[in-house]
Amino acid sequence: MKVVTLLPAATEIVCALGLREQLAGRSHECDHPADVASLPALTRARVDSGLASGPLDDEVRRLLQTGLPLYELDEERLHAIAPDVVVTQAACEVCAVSYDQVAAVTRRAAPHATVVSLEPTRLADVIADVRRVARSCSVADRGEVVASGLEARLAALRVRTPARRPRVAVVEWLEPPMLAAHWVPDVIEAAGAEPVGPAAGGPSPYVTWDDIAALRPDALVVAPCGFDLDRTRREAAPFEIQLAGLAPHVRLMDGNAYWNRPGPRLVEAAESLAHWLDTLDQAF
Repeated sequence: MKVVTLLPAATEIVCALGLREQLAGRSHECDHPADVASLPALTRARVDSGLASGPLDDEVRRLLQTGLPLYELDEERLHAIAPDVVVTQAACEVCAVSYDQVAAVTRRAAPHATVVSLEPTRLADVIADVRRVARSCSVADRGEVVASGLEARLAALRVRTPARRPRVAVVEWLEPPMLAAHWVPDVIEAAGAEPVGPAAGGPSPYVTWDDIAALRPDALVVAPCGFDLDRTRREAAPFEIQLAGLAPHVRLMDGNAYWNRPGPRLVEAAESLAHWLDTLDQAF
């Protein structure tokens, strides 16, 4: 069996299922586990992801207004691989190649492939996707083991009894500011905290710094979408004063690895957040 994954979360799910050797192609953004970099990349971005937050946001909006896709799928390379399963997404055209484009190209280039589209909006959906990808790849038993393991780790977090549930918000973009929604409030709750801001399962909204301050968070996580920790530090530096004024405790995190991707490492994000909040417990 040959599997192609067209978003980083899908690559992480497939590898967690023990199917690394069956992985034959990936998106240009797939970087975990590290050795997937040796696989052919089937997508490319029309936007320079190295731009600073503000200009990058402007460029994404401009392209969306023109109706042009943000990403392109390499039809010739997909045809050459001839995959049995293509794992893609239909949740966000900004995050990865669109489902419509994948469906159309796959019909022409790999007509016998099964297309699995991930559309998670909640943390439970992400774990359900592990099982669904496993079934599509004929390893349902492995999927149950991996998914049950993730659920057990979340259950272990829930037995904790913090003195008080701190109010936590996650900043998903800096210029303009955006608060994280989708599965992020579920991750915050799993860590034993109270999420403040947008509701779980909904889109991540643009806000103002005053909007965030009005939520009165006890702790703020800054994890811009697609940025690793080094880049988050660089991008957050000009906003140091604003961020410090929003909450008594501010933590910069690798959003690209732990918060933005709907994959297994969301559980690590919950565990890391819980540990950090435990170290601050006396302050609450």
